[in-house]
Amino acid sequence: MFDRYANWVIKACLVLSLLLLGGSFMLDGNVKGMTVVVDFYHLDPLLSPQGAGKVTGSVMVLTALMVALVSDNKLNHVIAGLLLLIAVVALFTLLSPSRYIQELGGFPILGSGQGIIKYAALIPLGMSIYLYKHFSIKQLAWFNYVTVAMVLYWIGGLKFFEFEAKGIVSLVSTSPFMSWLYGVFSVQQTSNVIGVFDLFFASLLGLGLWLKRANIVWVAILGCGSVFVMTQTFLLSAQGAFSAQTLLGGLGQFVIKDLWFIANLLVIACYTKQLAPTRST
Repeated sequence: MFDRYANWVIKACLVLSLLLLGGSFMLDGNVKGMTVVVDFYHLDPLLSPQGAGKVTGSVMVLTALMVALVSDNKLNHVIAGLLLLIAVVALFTLLSPSRYIQELGGFPILGSGQGIIKYAALIPLGMSIYLYKHFSIKQLAWFNYVTVAMVLYWIGGLKFFEFEAKGIVSLVSTSPFMSWLYGVFSVQQTSNVIGVFDLFFASLLGLGLWLKRANIVWVAILGCGSVFVMTQTFLLSAQGAFSAQTLLGGLGQFVIKDLWFIANLLVIACYTKQLAPTRST
C-alpha cells in the first residue's frame, strides 16, 4: 500500500524508538513511570517497578526486532498485536489521577500524561503497516491524523498555561531554531506562539483531509512535521536526553516518541499522493 521508501522510514522510526525506549526501561530508566503502571494495574504482588520496566522494555525490544527482521506476512497480526499491547497498557494509565496536575485541577491538565498520550500513535501505525488489507488508505490516513491531532491539540493547548510556558524554557532556549523567540517575546508569549502554531497546523491538516485538497494537506504535513522534527533536535541541544546508565534520560524518553508522529504523517502523505491535484478554475 505504501511505497518502499515510506514503508522503510516508518519502520525505521519504530525500530529506533522502541529499541532505545526498551533498552532504557530495562536499565531502570523509567522507575517512576513503572511505579504508576504497577499501582494502576495492582501488580504489586507480582512485579516491582524495576521488574515491570524490564518486562515492558523486553516487549519493546522484541517488537523492534520483529519490525526490523520479520518479513513473513503470517506474523503481521502478531507484530500489530504487540504494538497495540504496548500502546494500550500505557494509555489506560491515563485514567490514573497521577497522570495529571491535581493542583491545577487535574484532568485535562497533563503532567506525566504528556508522554503517555504519545503511545496512541502506535495503534494506527500497527494498522497501517501490518493490517492494511483490512482498511482503505483513506481510513488509515484519518486514523493516523487522529493521533497527530490529539497530541498537538492537547499538548499544544497546554502551552497557554504558565506552568507549561516555564517548563519548556530549558528546551526552547537551547534550540538553534527556536531560542530567538525569547529575544522577541516573553516566556508566556513564546509559549503562546508555539501553541497557536500547533493548533493551527493540526486544524489545517484535518481541513485539508476533509476537503481532499492535496495542496492544503501538504502544507499542513510540513507544518505538523516541523513540530516533531524540531523536538528531535532537543536530543542534541538540551541536557537530560541521554544517560550513560539508562541510554535515555527522562527528556529523551519523552522526545524519542515523536518519531511515531513523523511516521503517522508519512502514512497521511502516502494518501495525499493519491489525491488529484487541485485545479484552479
